[in-house]
Amino acid sequence: MSAPSQTSFVRVSPVGRPAFTVAYERHGRGEPVVLLHGIGHHRQAWEPVTGILAASHEVVALDLPGFGESPALPDGMPHDHAALVPLLAEVFTELGLDRPHVVGNSLGGLLALELGRRGHARSVTALSPAGFWTEPERRYAFAVLTGMRAGARALPQPVVEQMARSAVGRAALTGTIYARPGRRSPEAVVAETRALREAPGFEATLTAGRAGSRAGNGASYAADVPDVPVTIAWGAGDRLLFPRQGVRAKRSIPGARLVRLPGCGHVPMNDDPALVARVILETIG
Repeated sequence: MSAPSQTSFVRVSPVGRPAFTVAYERHGRGEPVVLLHGIGHHRQAWEPVTGILAASHEVVALDLPGFGESPALPDGMPHDHAALVPLLAEVFTELGLDRPHVVGNSLGGLLALELGRRGHARSVTALSPAGFWTEPERRYAFAVLTGMRAGARALPQPVVEQMARSAVGRAALTGTIYARPGRRSPEAVVAETRALREAPGFEATLTAGRAGSRAGNGASYAADVPDVPVTIAWGAGDRLLFPRQGVRAKRSIPGARLVRLPGCGHVPMNDDPALVARVILETIG
């Protein structure tokens, strides 16, 4: 059962940089677990697993800057992962989180890995993390995301609401990221379509991703994450970032556990909440 969403806001004032605000919600008690969503999504993507995790842990789900209810970063602040990671570390400090377990999906998975590498996380679970693509795979993923954004912006709200009432309509709206889109509730599909349409950080984040992609082993992220438990989990039916990218991730992070998620797509939390929660809890230990 998902936990109800209760939005709070934290304002962070880094030394020498403009202040920014992040929306979040907290549930449960115990060791802290921070949940980070992907590009164009919002923290509610985690609702299918939040209640399971909150039974034994304090769970903090964030809207990344420029997504969900978090305002865009101030002008001049970049949206690349190298810049976002220290900002997220400042958010952790402001929220009183001492090296939380960090779980991320897609862009959030990339950020989680970097937080672990920089010593800001006590464990990392990355679900289909971005950055382990070849250049053609990156271009494909960015083209799909751009098309999804254009579609969300083109559809009038009443049309989205009507489509979300049927399993076929929910598949048309979200089938790229879910293997089982019919399981997503109509209300959730309407809300995440709106989040994709209205995200002020979308273009800046994609631009940063293009700039950060580099040659070499074909991946834009190739750093090891030593000294913390790391699990990399990939939906077997991921149609955005293909499962073979998990093999590259394992090569870059030899100590990581690589897990296949049968029956799951790019955003696996809704496709199989029990499996995803189990993988996260096994990593936390």
